[in-house]
Amino acid sequence: MFTKILIANRGEIACRVIKTAKKMGIHTVAIYSDADRQALHVQMADEAVNIGPPPANQSYIVIDKVMAAVKSSGAQAVHPGYGFLSENSKFAGALADAGVAFVGPPVGAIEKMGDKITSKKIAQEAGVSTVPGHMDLIADEDEAVKISNQIGYPVMLKASAGGGGKGMRIAWNDQEAREGFHSSKNEAANSFGDDRIFIEKFVTQPRHIEIQVLCDAHGNGIYLGERECSIQRRNQKVVEEAPSPFLDEETRKAMGEQAVALAQAVGYTSAGTVEFIVDGNKKFYFLEMNTRLQVEHPVTELITGVDLVEQMIRVANGEPLSISQKDVKLNGWAIENRLYAEDPYRGFLPSIGRLTRYRPPAEVVEDTHVVRNDTGVYEGGEISMYYDPMIAKLCTWAPTRAQAIERMRVALDSFEVEGIGHNLPFLSAVMDHPKFISGDMTTAFIAEEYPDGFEGVTLSDVDLRRIAAATAAMHRVGEIRRARVSGRMDNHERKVGSDWNVALQGQSFDVMINADPEGASVTFSDGETLRVSGPWTPGDQLALMTVADAPLVLKVGKISGGFRIRTRGADLKVHVRTQRQAELARKMPEKLPPDTSRLLLCPMPGLVVKLNVEVGDEVEDGQALCTVEAMKMENILRAEKRGKVAKINASAGDSLAVDDVIMEFE
Repeated sequence: MFTKILIANRGEIACRVIKTAKKMGIHTVAIYSDADRQALHVQMADEAVNIGPPPANQSYIVIDKVMAAVKSSGAQAVHPGYGFLSENSKFAGALADAGVAFVGPPVGAIEKMGDKITSKKIAQEAGVSTVPGHMDLIADEDEAVKISNQIGYPVMLKASAGGGGKGMRIAWNDQEAREGFHSSKNEAANSFGDDRIFIEKFVTQPRHIEIQVLCDAHGNGIYLGERECSIQRRNQKVVEEAPSPFLDEETRKAMGEQAVALAQAVGYTSAGTVEFIVDGNKKFYFLEMNTRLQVEHPVTELITGVDLVEQMIRVANGEPLSISQKDVKLNGWAIENRLYAEDPYRGFLPSIGRLTRYRPPAEVVEDTHVVRNDTGVYEGGEISMYYDPMIAKLCTWAPTRAQAIERMRVALDSFEVEGIGHNLPFLSAVMDHPKFISGDMTTAFIAEEYPDGFEGVTLSDVDLRRIAAATAAMHRVGEIRRARVSGRMDNHERKVGSDWNVALQGQSFDVMINADPEGASVTFSDGETLRVSGPWTPGDQLALMTVADAPLVLKVGKISGGFRIRTRGADLKVHVRTQRQAELARKMPEKLPPDTSRLLLCPMPGLVVKLNVEVGDEVEDGQALCTVEAMKMENILRAEKRGKVAKINASAGDSLAVDDVIMEFE
């Protein structure tokens, strides 16, 4: 077995690989850019090597720099993680030439299957059903438009060397085909060092289901079930689960056998994923093969008990698989939610900054449930604009899908993140969405259910009453403490009232609190009484409460006269007042937000790539105004209505902060 492995990656996947390597007794080497000097993967590894400036194309994807780190460290093998150089055949070839094992497939398999154009041709030759498209390279924008019209809109423009949603755009007309070609080409060059683009038909209403395969160099190949990855945003997966709630055993077997056959046809070894789109009749089409470990691999590990990273290392060491297909049993249900540094209230645009608070839920491994959090950050660390915005993968396992979802709900509510925008509220909303709960979702889920973006969650009256009861009891605890500190309480004499008004989400509840040493009974004006208990004390930012015998997890912030409460995707201002205070508050005028309708504000920290208009130009609703790049993704900012450009405050190449004014309109 290897004694030293270098991980040619960063963030949570580097940390994930280091954990398994250490479990196997293998010494680990990290590489890092200047921006990652204090990163968690650097701290976890046994040693670390600096490889250059923050941009990935000057550090993590520069083969010569990574090879120099391999040589200087004396590593015998390299695990590439995912992204960066993981599917780069030149990198795998350079390692082979240097006599260093690549923890991944052979060069030939990467070249055949890692390239999306070549892999589709091979699949077609093997008789695998594939999505219609133009598999040759696209020269320019005009050719992209011509081919798109031949295929028929909508189409998908994709980077040949792409992955993780980078270099992918959906086009519904000629203008979007031109813009998509340009952006996809730039993203592909920046992310993978390869700007080749191809076009295929975009199949509407599909499910995205993938098969995990594992092959060795001795002719053995198995599949480890499937993963449902249909909930996507910008072609990037957000929620994954295993198994799929849609497949039956017959379809699972057919897809699995086809995936293994395709992998063995190209001499594939190591872990890999064959992706399919599946229609409502369970007819599946080969989409692509990812010749690497997938982001969502933990859900497969949780339902099979197989450590995929360990298997990859053992295969790279020349060992045969220790399990056969008959040994693969799918046990229970697993769900993964990707925590992104992005603001769901700003169209999911990237967010950067310092993690002033980062407290994941406790990891648990029990017979009844599992909570797992794969992460690469820590409290006090910086989220950089240079890399992918994913900062953690929260996973839960339970014997049934319903139980796994409920465990995920509690885990999400228990996850504390402050200092940056993040998508925890959105993930909570998905876990409560009827379509997700029923398993009836497609890749169009987010576009269909949140067509105007995510604006938070409107809680039901039942949920509001539970929160009102809990916060009323919490407020009483705070009032008792304040009374004691001020000297208003003497020898347990109660000076804190029992009648309160709780206002939240536009509703108002009059309640009476009857407290005892075990908790409090909160009675509403209509006679309903809810029993509240929990260990919360003033200053705690997480309240683990029980209301009416059911758990209620609240993230708690202090505001004047109450709390800022975040739970189940909702962000609420909760005011707890005396009856007189509530009466006066209802007479106060509401403060209106400032008018920014004549301004184009930068929605996230980023770099201005291109300005599409000049001062004096008349613009139409939906017209592209400028392009801002952040976290390896290009974002086209468009006009929201007709107008005339009065002033431009930024130039191409400028770095902007959130809400910087890019241009003004008459």
